[in-house]
Amino acid sequence: MKIVKVDILHLKTNLKKGGHWRPIVCRIYTDEGIYGDGEAALAYGEAQFAAFGILRNFSKLIIGMNPLDHEIIWDKLYRSTFWGQNGGPVIFAGISAIDIALWDIKGKYYHAPVYQLLGGKRRKNLRAYASQLQFGWCPDIIPQRTPEEYAREAVKAVQEGYDAIKIDFFTFRPDEGNYTAEDRIGLLAPKYMRMFEKRVQAVREAIGEDVDLIVENHSYTDAQSASQLGKMLKKYNIFYFEEPTTPTPQLCKFVHEETGLPIANGERIYTRWQYIEYFKQNAIQIIQPDIGTCGGITEVKKICDMAYTFDVGVQIHACGSPISTAAALQVECAIPNFVIHEHHTYYNLSPCNRELCKYDYQPHNGAFSIPDLPGIGQELSDIAFRNCDKVTVE
Repeated sequence: MKIVKVDILHLKTNLKKGGHWRPIVCRIYTDEGIYGDGEAALAYGEAQFAAFGILRNFSKLIIGMNPLDHEIIWDKLYRSTFWGQNGGPVIFAGISAIDIALWDIKGKYYHAPVYQLLGGKRRKNLRAYASQLQFGWCPDIIPQRTPEEYAREAVKAVQEGYDAIKIDFFTFRPDEGNYTAEDRIGLLAPKYMRMFEKRVQAVREAIGEDVDLIVENHSYTDAQSASQLGKMLKKYNIFYFEEPTTPTPQLCKFVHEETGLPIANGERIYTRWQYIEYFKQNAIQIIQPDIGTCGGITEVKKICDMAYTFDVGVQIHACGSPISTAAALQVECAIPNFVIHEHHTYYNLSPCNRELCKYDYQPHNGAFSIPDLPGIGQELSDIAFRNCDKVTVE
């Protein structure tokens, strides 16, 4: 079996966050009629065109290769492209998209879901949390500004069966607009500490003690301000503190040691070569490798196995189209150190994102079941192929 063609799609949607949301996906075709879909998960931020471009570069290198040789192809893209070694999100997003598609092909070839090829399904259901409730628990972005609004949205998710939620309490100002970097860096003024605590306290009182609360910072705070917040947060029984500061081992270790809180990080950490320093320094307790930017299923599985030897838990980061979600579920059900799955209020609930793929996997009572179809259990829809900028490499 050989790879004969790759379609690269820059999808168009009506979703807008930070100005745009355009997933970058690919479909790899073989001479035996089997195809697989993958994603370079850089639909947000400012790297979309770079991801689209790197897939064009990388796709020409795999034409004629056996798609079942996913390790050989991974190493070729890593070692023969110059920028692959010690690369960053764009390089590894390109590798990720191709790798996910290759695993999709492999599963279809062997008539098995990917989790069987990874060693088997350890659990029937995956616990999920309602994520980013500062936007509201709905398919639209509705900034939450008062403690009462935060509490209300948290209760909505809990009433749907979620027993864990995540909020960035330092995104929106109480009146209008967003907080800036200048507000969140350095030792925080008392007014910010009071604002933050009132929001956290309102949510904790609304959801009770049996619902886990994850605090997200998106690395907006530095190590000093993150430590201030973390020390205040301890009394509210925080499940973990996500991206408290710039993702480097020494800064994460500092915040963990200063606050005593479990630190989660990973959507901006790439490959096992970067993760190993966090493990060696005990700087991270929950890893969040993004299956669409960290090297795909091949690399993320290796990182999860390495984390297991350090007693580090896993919550795979999946912020993309439903392709990324399906691939993440396949890995999460197969690893022993799975903790929880993120379900994003905006991207995962929006019809504009859900229609990009054939199947609509959603949690029931706060838990996902695992797709049992061959491959990753998901594929791009006709809508995705109609609404895109497309390049074909063959």
